[in-house]
Amino acid sequence: MIVAESPDPRVLEAARRGDEDAFRALVEPYRGALHAHCYRMLGSLQDTEDALQETLLRAWRGLAGFEGGRSLRPWLYRIATNASLDLIARRPKRVLRLDDSAPSRVGDGPGTPLVESLWVEPYPDEHLGLADGHAAPEARYEQRESVELAFVVALQHLPARQRAVLILREVLGFSAREVAQSLDTTAASVNSALQRARRTVAEELPQRSQQATLRSLGDERLRGLVQRYVDAWESRDVDRLVAVLTEDVTFAMPPFPHWWSGRDNVIGFIASTGKPPLRHVLTRAAGQPAVAWYLHRPSQGRWVATSIEVLAFEGEQVREITAFASPELFPLFGLPSELPD
Repeated sequence: MIVAESPDPRVLEAARRGDEDAFRALVEPYRGALHAHCYRMLGSLQDTEDALQETLLRAWRGLAGFEGGRSLRPWLYRIATNASLDLIARRPKRVLRLDDSAPSRVGDGPGTPLVESLWVEPYPDEHLGLADGHAAPEARYEQRESVELAFVVALQHLPARQRAVLILREVLGFSAREVAQSLDTTAASVNSALQRARRTVAEELPQRSQQATLRSLGDERLRGLVQRYVDAWESRDVDRLVAVLTEDVTFAMPPFPHWWSGRDNVIGFIASTGKPPLRHVLTRAAGQPAVAWYLHRPSQGRWVATSIEVLAFEGEQVREITAFASPELFPLFGLPSELPD
């Protein structure tokens, strides 16, 4: 939701005098949207938290320079964008899988985990209450569409300032003039950067977003498809797996480097993991259906968090499986780190 009104002058003045409650009242309506913006820029939940905190700190210190009678929205997004750009300059490019390496063979195993800072992480949009629809009438991408894994990975192929331009214009609906003011450049430069960014992103994105695919399936049919996938995985039933996976399905498991491509290879890897006792909780991540898996530890009498699998569909089959083997993600999705026996 857009909060376009100018702030209450009395609240603004109180915040300028150092009233922290007044400052929170000013920025709280924007906090969730700013968090999502930093995530789109950075692709990392920890970096997102760092950028958001830096944004709020800069806003607190810079209130004296905010011109009363205007909306806080463009001012706060300018601060958040520049805080994110500063972080990008110190961070490596993030990926979802190591596309410069060949797909693994069935017997390879997942490999040794690589440093976590390499990986795009899934966004807990449901838990954080990210709104449906567009952030502004002029926006091209829906809010949930713009946190899908494919979209965030596509953004990673852009130079940092092109990334900022595309997000500010196409996701948030700011004008070229407003974006130019945020980035201290000209509207002509913004429009030029936007055209280059559009071409790059178009080359990286699938033809259809997951939001469009999920709407075409409908909630009831989607629930059934996800349950069929879970049943096939838990039983390791090859015929069931064949039915629920596309022929060109991919499976990645960050932070492990190996990934698999093609239905036979993916099924072979799944079958090679044996049949350890599993429990699952259905959730959503990155605007997509997801499955949180728990592995049984009999000696401890509990089920421990193992991975959050984010699913991408093509028609009625799963086209991509990204299993984030990072138990520390579970609390961010409002999920327990363990379940009782």
